[in-house]
Amino acid sequence: MPTIPFVRKLAARLRRDTSAVSTIEFGFMLPLFITMGMTGTELAYMATVNMQVSQVATSLADNASRLGQTDNSAVTPTVTEADIDSIMEGALRQGRSFGLGENGRIILSSLEYHNTTGRQYFHWQRCRGDLARSSAYGDEDQNNGLGSHRIYGVGSATNRITADEGSAVMVAEIVYDYEGIITGAIGRNVQFRQEAIFLIRDDRNLEPGVTGDDSQSLCDA
Repeated sequence: MPTIPFVRKLAARLRRDTSAVSTIEFGFMLPLFITMGMTGTELAYMATVNMQVSQVATSLADNASRLGQTDNSAVTPTVTEADIDSIMEGALRQGRSFGLGENGRIILSSLEYHNTTGRQYFHWQRCRGDLARSSAYGDEDQNNGLGSHRIYGVGSATNRITADEGSAVMVAEIVYDYEGIITGAIGRNVQFRQEAIFLIRDDRNLEPGVTGDDSQSLCDA
């Protein structure tokens, strides 16, 4: 049949022709390269956001430790609701670029030494953010450390930080639900939890806790 030699010649010519081999290989490898690139981008952004969450926690605890430093009166300053609202709002604005207010919870607590019982306790606690999360240590109500729930300090389990008599420790905790920039690149939701702990810098009247009214940072809001 006249077509058989033609088919044989065509097949031989196709076997010798390698001009499209690289294109085919690239087609096979392209999905893998895209997946690796997307995952690398996601992981880099995740690390950046986690670092930013940590920086916000550090700034908040640092600012809380300085409350009252600008008070030049002869009376030892107290912490006011307006003071706390101000630094909490500052933390929200610092985290605005990654949606901290909508996807996170900021918790600021004052760990103090109780003179009567000798226990560590949360004298007050304030919160901001839409995420429903609580402190890893306690609250200012039934779990403040003076009842059945004990607070032995804050920080690492092997190196607890406690408040001395007449002083206080500002504890900033931030919980953040990371949504990601590429849906499905990681395959699961990731939650960041960062905290920072600072000892108050100057003398502070701790007895009344927080003074003033109209707080925007109550934890049950």
